[in-house]
Amino acid sequence: MVSYIKTNETHLISDLCVETVDTNKNAENVIDSNKEYFKYDICGKKFLQKLLLKKDFHNHTKEKPYSSIVCNKEFSHKGNLNVHHRMHTKEKPYFCGVCGKGFSQRRDLKVHYRIHTNEKLYSCNVCNKDFSHKKNLIVHLRTHTKEKPFSCDVCGKGFSQRCVLKVHYRVHTGEKPFSCDVCNKDFSQRSHLNEHFLTHTNKKPFSCDLCGKKYPREDKLKQHYRIHTNEKPFSCDVCGRIFSQKRYLKLHYRIHTNEAFSCEICGKKYSQKYHLNVHFRTHTNEKPYSCDVCNKDFFRKNHLNEHLRIHTNEKPFSCDVCLKDFSQRSSLNVHFRIHTNEKPLSCDVCGKKYSQKVH
Repeated sequence: MVSYIKTNETHLISDLCVETVDTNKNAENVIDSNKEYFKYDICGKKFLQKLLLKKDFHNHTKEKPYSSIVCNKEFSHKGNLNVHHRMHTKEKPYFCGVCGKGFSQRRDLKVHYRIHTNEKLYSCNVCNKDFSHKKNLIVHLRTHTKEKPFSCDVCGKGFSQRCVLKVHYRVHTGEKPFSCDVCNKDFSQRSHLNEHFLTHTNKKPFSCDLCGKKYPREDKLKQHYRIHTNEKPFSCDVCGRIFSQKRYLKLHYRIHTNEAFSCEICGKKYSQKYHLNVHFRTHTNEKPYSCDVCNKDFFRKNHLNEHLRIHTNEKPFSCDVCLKDFSQRSSLNVHFRIHTNEKPLSCDVCGKKYSQKVH
């Protein structure tokens, strides 16, 4: 299997490849041209060191003689075992000279360095978006193919990334590995912890340029902005009802899947128990919210808040055509029909149309 040969070729070993050099042409670089080589009969490769031949042998036989003493994972090369072992020891011997971040493998450091050089070697052939990591391109391509190769073995839901599946799985296990060091509240996702932590700092760096309301996150501001634009991008595929936020659609969908909460008096259904409780007050005539100025009572807290604007004369809703201000959004919506000439209400006797119910 192994044969020794003498040749005028020397293998120069680098991190990237094995190069063959003719020593007759490069006598100044190679001192000894009469070296013994090890040749593997199966693939015909020649090696300067017996160790390299041994490594190649394991590649052909699929033999994995090296195993981790921690997790028993097996490897064909000892070097691969050493790299793997750093996962357990948390050893990171390779450091970025720009930001100081540590890595367990040299190749990971090389890939990371592209962040600083802004080098993006991989490009999507569908939308031409560029990526610094090949694996990021592979994940991105699934947005075009709609491929979801990772599925939950509990509920069957599919995911495009394994890491997202792992996070989802905590829904079933109830695992919450991220804890707030201020109030000790636990969360299943780090992003949820970060969002929660802003409640302690009270930082709200994102503000609406229309009404001035502030938010801790940009995505929350974008959601809020739909109040002004009346944008409702999420629609129910059963009844066609549209919503401004995806979570509202999910809650609404319970009505169709029989997960809704029903009123035991009139049978009306609600997607949230809170809304059922509010509705139930129409039967009991309970009005738990009271105005501390005029003592008027209300079923719902938001109705009290709207009423309070009568006393404060606050008018946060403004028409972007004539700039007239209103204390309630519903009043602004009705007013806006003056500009659009919309008349959605009609008399069922003569058919005449009106923009407001009061007519």
